[in-house]
Amino acid sequence: MTGPALRSWLKLRAVPGLGDVSVRRLVQAFGSPDAVFQAATGDLMARGGLTREQADALHRPPDTETTRAIDAELRALERRRASVITCLDERYPARLLTIPDPPPLLYLSGELTDADRFAVAVVGSRHASPAGRAITERLSRELAAIGLTIISGLARGVDAAAHRGALAGPGRTIAVLGCGIDQTYPREHQTLRDAIEGAGAVMTECPVGAPPHPHHFPKRNRIISG
Repeated sequence: MTGPALRSWLKLRAVPGLGDVSVRRLVQAFGSPDAVFQAATGDLMARGGLTREQADALHRPPDTETTRAIDAELRALERRRASVITCLDERYPARLLTIPDPPPLLYLSGELTDADRFAVAVVGSRHASPAGRAITERLSRELAAIGLTIISGLARGVDAAAHRGALAGPGRTIAVLGCGIDQTYPREHQTLRDAIEGAGAVMTECPVGAPPHPHHFPKRNRIISG
């Protein structure tokens, strides 16, 4: 998704006082971000579950700083050739929708396929022993060879071994980031990330430019499990 449709999603997400749960509830109730913005205050409160303060904030146009941030994000996505899929998109992973708080937006580089319905998450310590990394790589290689997509977090240690094993399968693998799609963390895994994008996908719920803050990683893990 690109262009005006994506701008509407980013604008909705930027409304003060709205979290991901509220954004998802609104678009599911009204059908699209544009329909949410056009809805009357009473409807937003009755069908969308908003308070009057939230509804009033939604009807105010974004300030200059927010508009500039949205413009910058759209330009960055175009430069990176990354895409965004929404919780209303047919491409959105069906199983991810079953967790209590699926992200309304997923930033994606690479491709998702139907084969990714058959997947297993492999995660573990960043300080795994050499034996632990070797076992992880072998297990992931064997699972990928029989058609399972390996999902992990691109971290040092077990995660990186899982991705490398899947690539050696050869098979598909997906990395879920705890930072913006425009960043690679840790930086030394850029070559590994490039290989993953060629044989699977890299995704995140974090907006463009988001750094790898510690609190992003527990949220990232729920996407891996979902």
